[in-house]
Amino acid sequence: MRRGRLGDRLLHGYTWLVIAWLSSPIAVMILFGFNDTPSKSNTSWHGFTLKWYAQLFAIPDLTDALWNSVLIALVSTAITVVIGTMLGLALGRHRFRGQGTTNFLVFAAISTPELVMGASLLSLFVSANLPRDRITITIAHVLFSLSFVTVTVRARVVTLDPSLEEAAKDLGAGPWATFRQVTLPSILPGVLAGAMLAFALSIDDYVVTSFVNGSTLTFPLWIVGSVKTGIPPQVNVMGTLIFGIGVLIAIANAVAARRRAHT
Repeated sequence: MRRGRLGDRLLHGYTWLVIAWLSSPIAVMILFGFNDTPSKSNTSWHGFTLKWYAQLFAIPDLTDALWNSVLIALVSTAITVVIGTMLGLALGRHRFRGQGTTNFLVFAAISTPELVMGASLLSLFVSANLPRDRITITIAHVLFSLSFVTVTVRARVVTLDPSLEEAAKDLGAGPWATFRQVTLPSILPGVLAGAMLAFALSIDDYVVTSFVNGSTLTFPLWIVGSVKTGIPPQVNVMGTLIFGIGVLIAIANAVAARRRAHT
């Protein structure tokens, strides 16, 4: 019994150490968003201030890069959710010729290194003589996040009871009414989880974006480009706000899921 209790305590302590280690970069980012640094270099603590929150959009290039990232993430997430939900429904509900190949391609896209995907997309856009801008970045983000949404939705679809849809059809509901009133509410947690994952993958992507961006700067590209001259505190503030919004969405999704489970 004593050995078991000691082992549990060691395991709990080790778990909290890992959590603290993983959370430390986020904590430093949040802390240095309040740093009263007198210069652009934000590497040492000079005191507490809130002025960087008031001057959040004081650097035009950084602001443009942030809005580029947010816009591209929203558009690519919307496209990915629609296509990925349809693919997840097809793979989880139906049997068709080429299904095994489709499953293989979906998982192959997840396991493909970003370097390979970025280089191949660059070759495709250059061969097609397409100008590299927001559109090519959005296409690239849809391609590498589509598989994640598909897998998430498919995992939800295979757990559904098909008798619910059959009952709706027996009661006179058409295909669209059945999907809207029965299927979609049932798979909505998977769709929302896939959307959150796609948005997170898009807004913080650097490798693939650096191949297809042309002259368009996103938030990660701007940060990497400013390392030599010094990262301003506004970067930490923007990162803190993005992180905070993500946490709030995750909490809201968890609360909604718990309420659905109790009803």
